[in-house]
Amino acid sequence: MATIKEIAEIAGVSRGTVDRVLNNRGSVNVNTANKVREIANALGYKPNKAALILSSQKKNLKIGVILFGNTNPFFDDVISGIKRKQEELEGYNCTITIKRITIGVQEQINAIDELVKEGINGIALTPYNDEKIFSKINDLFNIGIPVVTLNTDINKSKRIAYVGSNYYLSGKTAAGLMNLMTKDNVYVGIISGLENVLCHSQRIAGFKDCIHNDYPHIKIVDTIYNDDDDIISYELTSKLLKKHPHINALFFVAGGVYGGCRAAITLNKDSDITSIAFDDVPTTKDMLKKGIVKSIICQQPSIQGEKPIDILFNYLTTGDLPKEEYNYVSVDIRIKENM
Repeated sequence: MATIKEIAEIAGVSRGTVDRVLNNRGSVNVNTANKVREIANALGYKPNKAALILSSQKKNLKIGVILFGNTNPFFDDVISGIKRKQEELEGYNCTITIKRITIGVQEQINAIDELVKEGINGIALTPYNDEKIFSKINDLFNIGIPVVTLNTDINKSKRIAYVGSNYYLSGKTAAGLMNLMTKDNVYVGIISGLENVLCHSQRIAGFKDCIHNDYPHIKIVDTIYNDDDDIISYELTSKLLKKHPHINALFFVAGGVYGGCRAAITLNKDSDITSIAFDDVPTTKDMLKKGIVKSIICQQPSIQGEKPIDILFNYLTTGDLPKEEYNYVSVDIRIKENM
């Protein structure tokens, strides 16, 4: 088995430099770090995992978490999972800092920069699907700060793993449920959250592809975006239903379910509309119990909180990439009777 000393001799650097690269601590020139990793991989270098994890107690590892804003209660359950993992890692001197940001790419970049200044070692992130975030993730990786995306992903970046739903499959599942729960011609209003969040667009794509291929009697009338906000959702859903009174189904792609349902109730349309939504947050569960929402597709938020921290801690202590790049949670369908 190759040793750090052998890697250092071949790379022409000190053993301390090799140690910093392989154990993701300290700043090393990007080209030098890449050279060291290539040599280590070529020689089949394998660290002593037990020793590395024990040594992490001396590192004071810092993991940052950046989640979407305070208006979406789904992330309250994600944070509960993070805090459970935090308690488990306290004995290894690993601290976790959580930031919840409101809507905005620049605010997310600012939050990342703040964590870097605080000496963060790794970041779990719900990313906006934006070129600036893509570049920031790649820059972080190049300076030795790994990123795991959770709840929503970003295409072709250097994040080391994704934890969350297979959103395209979830969208197809919603289409299948819509077919099972309706009859005759169906006219759907799609109520989504954010246009620049990949998970929302993937759900819509899965829904559209499935009805196009299998359920042509389901027609999409219009799509609106409510920023995951119940007040905005109420206002826009009211306008949608007034403009298109023939709508008899609603597909809630993300947050704002309560506001959208309240709009249907106010207009006395709730008994005529079949609604499908995501996530068993309290207000959505209430709408399910009242029969206004017919089905909820859930996505195990607690696992979405715990798993990214677990992946980052393992990578930071052992240098091992996760076995799976895509860590999908189960599709969990709820109706009133099994809630």
